[in-house]
Amino acid sequence: MSSVAKTVQPVAKKKKFRTGQLILGILLGIYTLFCLLPVVLVFIVAFSSNDSITTKGFSYFPSSFALEGFEYVFRYGKQLLVSYGVTITVTVVGTFVGLLFMSMYAYSISRRDFRIRKFFAIFMIFPMLFSGGQMASYVIFTQMYHLKDSIWLLILPLSVTTMNVIILRTYVATSVPEELMDSARIDGAGEYRTFFQIVLPLMKPALAAVGFMMATAYWNDWQNALLYIESESKTPLQLLLVRIQKSIEFLLNSKDISGSALAAMQGNIPQYSCIMATVIMVVGPILVVYPFFQKYFIKGLTVGSVKG
Repeated sequence: MSSVAKTVQPVAKKKKFRTGQLILGILLGIYTLFCLLPVVLVFIVAFSSNDSITTKGFSYFPSSFALEGFEYVFRYGKQLLVSYGVTITVTVVGTFVGLLFMSMYAYSISRRDFRIRKFFAIFMIFPMLFSGGQMASYVIFTQMYHLKDSIWLLILPLSVTTMNVIILRTYVATSVPEELMDSARIDGAGEYRTFFQIVLPLMKPALAAVGFMMATAYWNDWQNALLYIESESKTPLQLLLVRIQKSIEFLLNSKDISGSALAAMQGNIPQYSCIMATVIMVVGPILVVYPFFQKYFIKGLTVGSVKG
């Protein structure tokens, strides 16, 4: 009887475990569905006709489909391509520069034999707790650094953030063996060679996770462009799309245009499908890139948060 009982207990535990997994899977599936439905609605509305939105509102089953929203956005043709180029350049350069600076900073404050590492750690955390504000930043960038209408103002303010440095520092301290760096020093390698040839290749998961977050922040940033950029040749995509939405709102709410002309213009403006089209143009590239970084993104954040 005892042997039978010992055999039955693992089977019961295994069935209970499978049942728990099934329930958890169902709950996660429902949660995923609720998160996915708004995204699906955005795509459907973007391809819905203006008449369908007017009569049925936002619906998963529109009466007719059209490309009116995209056609209105594509009227900006050349400027749209220029803004895409500016955003891609800022995202790539800013992510590369930020990862280089922050990884070097993180490596420095992770070394126990670095005498002033505590000072630099406090120096890094202090701006996160106390900030001079937007007005002080604007005065410094424009009056002292003379960077008004410079593309560097789209790159430098977001290149180094305290939280990203903490993630990288924690990864180096917990995942890169200190004996490996000591052996490199014994073999005659300097700090730069140790960092670039030994430490940096081992930081790929953390760099991918932080790099994806940085790229997303650069891609979605439009406030710095609104404050500092004046030239159309330096206007990023997000600021251009904000201006498109503002122009639509102006035309729909304008009181300086005659009634017949205003009615004709308002009838030709696909307000909601145009807004959803702009959302797709902003979010689309991120949705395409994310699956390639997902593995490193999860691994890097897990190591940086749990082991720290």
